[in-house]
Amino acid sequence: MVDLESSLRSVQERIAAAARRAGRDPAEITLVAVSKGQPADAIRVAYNLGLRHFGENRAEEAALKAADLPADIIWHMIGHIQSRQAKQVVSLFDTVHSVDSAKLARRLSRFCAEQDRRLPILLELNISGEESKYGLAADQPRPSGSGQWEALVAIVQEIVALPEIEVQGLMTMAPIVADAEETRPVFARLRQMRNELAAVFPQADWRHLSMGMTDDFEVAVEEGATLVRVGRAIFAPGTPIWCQIPKIVAEEDR
Repeated sequence: MVDLESSLRSVQERIAAAARRAGRDPAEITLVAVSKGQPADAIRVAYNLGLRHFGENRAEEAALKAADLPADIIWHMIGHIQSRQAKQVVSLFDTVHSVDSAKLARRLSRFCAEQDRRLPILLELNISGEESKYGLAADQPRPSGSGQWEALVAIVQEIVALPEIEVQGLMTMAPIVADAEETRPVFARLRQMRNELAAVFPQADWRHLSMGMTDDFEVAVEEGATLVRVGRAIFAPGTPIWCQIPKIVAEEDR
């Protein structure tokens, strides 16, 4: 059983405490509530408690919910996007965290042109090197001799040149570990990669680092996260007492 209000307050307090430990202003961090698998009624309760940013990983699921929810919700696409989903993603989402190829970026830009809009995006990097994770390869330090950095720069160069796409930073997923402290090098590396790419492409806006989930968001905040994607710590498993409705048990926060 879950008291959403106290769960949300706890997450917000933990974010603020982590920011202060790092000498940061808590207002720099946006909490994106990962609402995938949650019914629209649960999202509405969270909205009424002040949340405005919600993350979904399936366009079809988001479309069903958005139709019944307030229009000023800011929807974040945080899941892997297949090419066939690009048009719907452009129609539904305010920002996309998970752009992991130039091909996908081109399709998003094309549909943005058709819909007369610009789309803020983040580039998803695979910092950990895990084969199970999506993202542009970025697990080898410079210089490695592997050509990985050069390949990444070439892809980013193509994406930042797209007319309807606005690159606003980077996203990553850390490995699942028993001790959240073990994720710190991954988050520090993403921050370093952001700084290195910003030096090469100063024309882009590199304001955001989307990193940190339920199990490690405090470490991510300490390492510079501006967007944290938290689901289970807000919408815990079980039947919520605050709305007494069945809940689809969510997957791990993405």
